[in-house]
Amino acid sequence: MIKGGKGRLIDMAEVQEHNSPEKGVWVVIQGQVYDITSFINKHPGGDRIILKNAGKDVTDIYVPVHPSDAIAENLDPSQHLGQVDPSTVKEEAESEKDLSQRELKRRKALKNLPPIGTILNLDDFQRVAQTILTDQAWAYYSSAADDEITKHFNRSAYSRIWFKPRILRPVMEVDCSTELMGHDVSLPIYISPAAMAKLGHPDGEANLTKAAGEAQIVQGISANASVSLDETIANRKSDQALIYQLYVNKDRSASEKILAKIQKQPKGAFAAIMLTVDAPVMGNRESDMRAKGEEVQTGGDTEGGSSEGKGVGVAISGYIDPNIGWDIVSWYKQHCKLPLILKGVQTVDDVELAFKNGCQGVVLSNHGGRSLEYSRAPIDVLIELHQKRPDLLQKIDVLIDGGVRRGTDVLKALALGAKGVGLGRPFLYAQSGYGQEGASRAIQIMKDEIERGMRLLGITSLKQLTPEMIEILPPSFDPYLLHRQEERRREYVFEHEAATEE
Repeated sequence: MIKGGKGRLIDMAEVQEHNSPEKGVWVVIQGQVYDITSFINKHPGGDRIILKNAGKDVTDIYVPVHPSDAIAENLDPSQHLGQVDPSTVKEEAESEKDLSQRELKRRKALKNLPPIGTILNLDDFQRVAQTILTDQAWAYYSSAADDEITKHFNRSAYSRIWFKPRILRPVMEVDCSTELMGHDVSLPIYISPAAMAKLGHPDGEANLTKAAGEAQIVQGISANASVSLDETIANRKSDQALIYQLYVNKDRSASEKILAKIQKQPKGAFAAIMLTVDAPVMGNRESDMRAKGEEVQTGGDTEGGSSEGKGVGVAISGYIDPNIGWDIVSWYKQHCKLPLILKGVQTVDDVELAFKNGCQGVVLSNHGGRSLEYSRAPIDVLIELHQKRPDLLQKIDVLIDGGVRRGTDVLKALALGAKGVGLGRPFLYAQSGYGQEGASRAIQIMKDEIERGMRLLGITSLKQLTPEMIEILPPSFDPYLLHRQEERRREYVFEHEAATEE
C-alpha cells in the first residue's frame, strides 16, 4: 500500500488508474484520496457501488448518505494517501441542456419554496417535499413495501376512532406536557429515528436535533443517520433527551462498540436504546429500487441474491443480523444499562413477552409500512392491547408510530393508553428545503392541533384522556380513504410545478 500521507499531492490521473481490486481501488472524497481496496468486502452496502465508482471523485454521492466520522471509524489512517492535485482535476461545467426536465423543475421549485407560514399541516410539508427532493431522496423517504397498502392503512385506521367530547368545561388553559422515558417533555410526541436526513437538507439530522431541543421533545437517533453521533451531541441542549436506535450487527462486537460509545455520552443524554426488531431483512420497497442511480445500485442482500439496484434501504442495511431471538435481550443487558425499548412489536403476545423478558418499553410499529405488506396498522394493535390486556399498559411503556399526521391522532392513541407517539416521515419532509425552521414548524403545528383538540374534547390535561372519550368503529376496507391522500398529493404537485413555471 502506498503511504503518501496527508502532505502528498496526487495526480487525478493516478487516482483514475486505481479502478479495480487488481490495481487497487482509490477514491476522492472532499479533495482527499483514499485507498479503500481492503474495505470493499466490509462495506455495509455491498461492493457494487464501490467498484462502479472506483478511481473517481465520489464526494457528491458520498456526503449525503454518510456521517462525517464514517471514514475515521472504518479506515486505517494509512489508507489516507494524500490530497488530489487540484490542477489535475478537470472541472465539468454543468449545462442546463444536460439536466432532465424533472431536475430543472425540481431546482426551480427549490428556489421558489412557499413561505413557511403557508404550511398549515404536515401534509403540506410532504407535498412541497415531493417537488424539491431528488428522485432518489423522494423514493427513499416515501417508499413502502410492495403495493404500499400497509402504509396507507396505517393512516386510515385512525379514521375509525371517533371522539365523544364533553361540553361546558373551562378550557382556557391546557397543558400538553408529559413524561417520556423518565424525562419531562412539552408534548407527547417524539421524532422517530429516520435515516438519511441529508438527502433532504445539507444539515440533515442536526436540523431535527436543534428543533427538538428548543421544543423540549425527544428525538430518536437513527442507526443510519447521516450526521455523526458526536455532531448530534454537539447540537444537543444540555437537558435534551435522545433515544438511540440500534440494529443488531452480524458482527456483534460492532454493536457492542456502539453501546459502549452511547454510555460514554454525557449523563442524561440518552434516555433509552430503541432496538428495532421488525426488519430482519428489508421490505420489498419497489419505489426505492426504481429510483436507482449510482448511489443505489448496491445492496447487502441477506439471502445472497443479486444486490444491484435494490435502493437506498438495502444499501444501508446489509449489516443487520436476521438471526436473533429473545435471548438478544439478555445480551443487551450484559452490555448496556440504559432502558430497552423494542421497536416494531405488532402483536399483544409479543408485548407480553417483551414485559416478561424485562424490556422497559415497546413501540407498536410496522416500520411505517416498509417491512411486511399487510401487517396490521399499529393503532389496531393498540386497540387490541387495550381490549385484551389493559394491565400491560400499566406495566410497560407502550409507544406507537405509523400513519400519525394530526394532533387528533395523538389524542386517540393516548386515550387508548399509549405513553408517546412517534412521527418519522413528516419530520424528514419538514426539514427538506426548510431546514431547522421546517422541523420547528412541524412541532408547532402538532402542538397547536393537540391543544385545540384537547379544548374541543373538554380536557385541560393529558391525564384527563380516557377510553370513554372515544368510540371505535368496526374495521372496514375503504378504497376511497386508501387513495384520497395520494390524489390530493398529486394534485398539489401538479399545481405547484405549474406555479413555478410561470
